[in-house]
Amino acid sequence: MKHTFKLFFALALVVVFSSCSGVKVLDSWESDTASSIKDNNVLVIARTQDKQARIAFETAIADEFRTNGIKATESFRKFPNMLPDEKLSEEKMKNFRAFLDNEGYNGIAVTVVKNKKESTETTQDGGYYAGASYFPSYYPAYYGGFYGYYAHPMSYSTFGSYVPASYTTETIETYIVETVVYDLAQPEDKQLVAVVTSQIVDPQDVTKNAQLYAKKVAESLEKKKK
Repeated sequence: MKHTFKLFFALALVVVFSSCSGVKVLDSWESDTASSIKDNNVLVIARTQDKQARIAFETAIADEFRTNGIKATESFRKFPNMLPDEKLSEEKMKNFRAFLDNEGYNGIAVTVVKNKKESTETTQDGGYYAGASYFPSYYPAYYGGFYGYYAHPMSYSTFGSYVPASYTTETIETYIVETVVYDLAQPEDKQLVAVVTSQIVDPQDVTKNAQLYAKKVAESLEKKKK
């Protein structure tokens, strides 16, 4: 069961920027029957208008499933021109169900961006005296009496050269991403088997982030089992 859910996740999608933790799992949940997904044929869907991100995340998640022995297929291989945010009519939903049945898919992993916000961050460089010196290791002996100290050259300014302050302001993008997994072989009220909500800060390398996100989600679900 643990093995299943290490798998699990594949769940993933868009954490941790190598050393700086760009991806953080905020919350995760899995049902008591989550291990049943191990025998399923899972279709992986990333609902985003960005085709590069869609391919990267679907691939990363599907790879996690496959690594853990679960059959999985990226939806872009089946629906390269899918409109992720298109509202499906009753007829289109009927056709989609028929497609899943005909292709033998009885598991679904859907990842979607739930929220996006922007913030600004200002950093300062400079604003100090280069070459300034002081002598903490010499006191109190170094200072001695006032008159001796005051007449000594080292009592004068040792500020050094002033480096002017400069400021850099950048915009930080933060995404809240949710991955949901369904076991379609179960009754409708039992189909939901896992949900992982994550925060992704200022993603730059989509492929790298997708891979790290998938592993982060897998780790989160693995911890749930311990």
